[in-house]
Amino acid sequence: MALIDLATTLRDQPAILAAIGRTHPVVAVPEPARAYALAAIAHLGERRPVVIATPSGVDAERIERDLVTFLGPDAVSLFPAWETLPFERVSPGIETMGRRNQVLWSLEAAPPQIIVAPVRALVQRLAPGSGGDPLVIGAGDVLDLDETVERLVGMGYRRDVQVEHRGDIAVRGSILDIYPSTADAPVRVDLWGDEVDRLSEFAVSDQRSTAALSEVSVFACRELLPDEVVRARAETLIAAEPWGREQWQRIADGELFDGMESWLPWLADLDEVFFDRVPADALVVLVEPNRARDRATDLLAEEADLAGSLSRTWGIEDDCEIADPPLEKSRVGSRGQRMDLGASIERLQPLRGGLHLAPPDFPVAVLHLVAQVRVLHAAEITQVD
Repeated sequence: MALIDLATTLRDQPAILAAIGRTHPVVAVPEPARAYALAAIAHLGERRPVVIATPSGVDAERIERDLVTFLGPDAVSLFPAWETLPFERVSPGIETMGRRNQVLWSLEAAPPQIIVAPVRALVQRLAPGSGGDPLVIGAGDVLDLDETVERLVGMGYRRDVQVEHRGDIAVRGSILDIYPSTADAPVRVDLWGDEVDRLSEFAVSDQRSTAALSEVSVFACRELLPDEVVRARAETLIAAEPWGREQWQRIADGELFDGMESWLPWLADLDEVFFDRVPADALVVLVEPNRARDRATDLLAEEADLAGSLSRTWGIEDDCEIADPPLEKSRVGSRGQRMDLGASIERLQPLRGGLHLAPPDFPVAVLHLVAQVRVLHAAEITQVD
């Protein structure tokens, strides 16, 4: 029996039926059985996508891996949070930004069955233009090499002599090498004139082609790109916010540099977060909602503390009037990565309809579910903390 068939064994479980058919139900589920119950909810229900909000990134990664076992890799996407601290002048990982772009794009193009995300990713401000269309290259396509390279550079890719890391591109004659932000291996595009003659993966170690491909989708490797809107905004900030003149000038000139994402609060006019892009008919599942709220509150306090400390290093006087966004004592916390629980988590529940997958507090419900879980041979589930 396939694992997807295993999830259907819960189709007559009252708690699962309540989760699918009602708004805001609370279901008690032992931690080892969470993926089992979530797979059943997603498979048996009709609402798409199912957005699973977890308290931490570790929880999100674990649930995502478990759900892939039940539903397959194409049905489950992870929307990761940035690894960087608010206002830290370090860019998030290229793979992280690429996967975030991929998920945001999929919400418009073809929503996955399940999206798993930590609270930090859900309450973080989105960059304008993030989640744009990927560059799709297929065998036999007609391709202008110069235009393709120019587009890739505009998507945040860095041209180098040889491709070794995600976000690198290299051109050697009629060969274009790309290491896509979301791929596990770099891709080689062999051109015959303007036609793609061969498309293949290759190894970084010896640069030799390994497996043939029919098509590749290349997503941007940065979320904040200096397009015309962002550059115009940076140009106005040079005079309006002189304390950051050096960074504003670099962005206004169209440069891509490490840490530019930390200036997003000043470069984005809209306070857009993940749920602003989620379809209205999505089902939202909160895993351990109390712990998720505590985590979001901690993130907000952390952001405010960092803003207070860093504002002094940026040469901002205590009595300096900063137009948008103000720092420290004013409202820098709400203008940073928007770690505002009320803005996203509360929006998540009444407007979207959500399921609280809470820690099990009701012995009867636990016994019912453990009885179903025995088919997983999870003999270790004998009691619940």
